[in-house]
Amino acid sequence: MTLRAGLFLLALLAAPLQSAADPAGAARTAAAQLEGASVQLQEAGSSRDRVKALTATVQAFEAGLAAMRDGLRRVARREAQLSAQLAARQEEVSGLLGIIQTIETSPPPVLMVHPSGPLGAARSAMMLAEVTPALHARAQSLKADLDEVQSLRLLQQNAARTLEEGLAGVQSARVQLSTAIADRTTLPKRFTADPVRTAILISSTETLSGFADGLAEIAGGDIAGTSADITELRGTLPLPVEGLLLRGYGERDAAGIARPGLLIAARPRALVTAPAAATIRYRGPLLDLGNVVILEPQPDTLFVLSGLAEVFGEAGQVIPAGTPVGLMSGENPKPDAILSLSGEGGGTDRTETLYIEVRMDNSPVDPETWFRTGKGG
Repeated sequence: MTLRAGLFLLALLAAPLQSAADPAGAARTAAAQLEGASVQLQEAGSSRDRVKALTATVQAFEAGLAAMRDGLRRVARREAQLSAQLAARQEEVSGLLGIIQTIETSPPPVLMVHPSGPLGAARSAMMLAEVTPALHARAQSLKADLDEVQSLRLLQQNAARTLEEGLAGVQSARVQLSTAIADRTTLPKRFTADPVRTAILISSTETLSGFADGLAEIAGGDIAGTSADITELRGTLPLPVEGLLLRGYGERDAAGIARPGLLIAARPRALVTAPAAATIRYRGPLLDLGNVVILEPQPDTLFVLSGLAEVFGEAGQVIPAGTPVGLMSGENPKPDAILSLSGEGGGTDRTETLYIEVRMDNSPVDPETWFRTGKGG
């Protein structure tokens, strides 16, 4: 290889690599989040308000696991990018190594000989003096890339244990939360549901509208009045579950069916919470909607949440904003399943759906007038 070819090769190798954020740092930060959630779980048992403490713990685990998934996706993308760049430069790297090896092994008399005589030898020596530091710098850069690839692969291997501990922790927190909610007796109640009347209403109605219209009939006595008013919160309420908007109000699905509500894609077993202080008007199976929670945040306004695997609380209870009302369907993913998804785009692990309908004066309205969905912003 001539010196001119060597200089051309060096120019190719010196092309700047595509910059990227620190994916390894993101994954390590997520691991620290999961460790912090484990500490929260240990402390939740001694909290005066166990429901509140365990709710925060479950949410901390869910946030940590989501961050870990995102971090591992970034790690996988970075590792693939580096591997592809190194593979594409394999011939160039071989040439670089050949140049370095020639410089290191050629005896001084040979290096000093030049066909053009002493002047050509002097020019070659000057060019070589300029090229050698650059060759060394590029070699160091390649070594750094190789070291990063090895570090990222090791991080992915170690992530399996962190994920396993995090998944076990969030499952334990969910079980403890369900027990704590069942044991809680301090919430005020506006009415006590009559199971017989509730069963009669369910069997005699065929639509959500008909059931909502007859909700007053499920109480065993009078329903206490309320002056609750959350009108000023319209458009600012958080979604009941962390997720992505799949289908908007009135949009048709693949079967051509349009429903007057939102469909949110959520992760399996994700915690569903009350977006505002409300009365639980109904909880349980209903029609073809699966498990349903109907919340009344103010008179003549209902939030209908369907698609849950488990529902918490009792009909008639008045619950604060952020109170858990259920868990999404699905199975807890295994660490291997999460790792296998790490190279894919966001949203691939949100396999469950929550349907949200808002009814005012027993007529459906667009839920996006109440909730922040992130759509368009």
